Amino acid sequence: MRVRSVLAGMVALAVLTGCGGSSSAEGEEQTVTVFAAASLTDVFTTIAREFEADRPGTEVRLTFAGSSALATQINQGAPADVFASAAPAPMRTVTDVGNGDGTPVTFTRNQLVIAVPKGNPAGVAGLADLTKPGVKVALCAEQVPCGEAARTALDTAKVALTPVTLEQDVRGALAKVTLGEVDAALVYRTDARSTTDVQGIEFPESAHAVNDYPLVVLRDAPNPDGARAFVEHVLSERGRATLTDAGFQSP
Repeated sequence: MRVRSVLAGMVALAVLTGCGGSSSAEGEEQTVTVFAAASLTDVFTTIAREFEADRPGTEVRLTFAGSSALATQINQGAPADVFASAAPAPMRTVTDVGNGDGTPVTFTRNQLVIAVPKGNPAGVAGLADLTKPGVKVALCAEQVPCGEAARTALDTAKVALTPVTLEQDVRGALAKVTLGEVDAALVYRTDARSTTDVQGIEFPESAHAVNDYPLVVLRDAPNPDGARAFVEHVLSERGRATLTDAGFQSP
């Protein structure tokens, strides 16, 4: 099992290097390169393991980052086989310029919670508590799906707050909580479940900011057959069960 995860700033270099290192066409055909939203880090790593186990000799290379950053990399020519976005908007930036092969399929959904350190020392019970004096909050930047969802939820609750940091993906916002740098962050429910260092506080306004996750085979996929097989696995009963077990919702 050889799943590689790279950071947003290393996307193009890591992928190009990985492709250039293959010594034969046969080796390249056994690699499936997947660009996926940061919130899919844990579940897609599990799904990749399942996929590789079913296909001995196949390697899934996973690149995780904010969906908008990945869409930009794809449109700039970074070679990848599959794109999985945390919202439709970044996907449209790829498909609107013809870089998708077929129609994207919504394969899961996700919803926000307030992530707080274990024990909830700031006593956060809802969005209004994030505006209390001294409470430090991390949000995702609005150009990425978790930031857009957070803005929708805050607007619905008529809560205005000034975060101490705006992160480029949801894992960045979550890290601010786990490192003790903030008292709370708006993250996806699945991200709060990914670590025992935080707890997730549910809030009703999140129902107005549920994100649909689409995925698509890319037009210039180096391994189109592998790409289609990976998408089929994600959409299969086994793939959906893995997503549900991780806390994702059915589309």
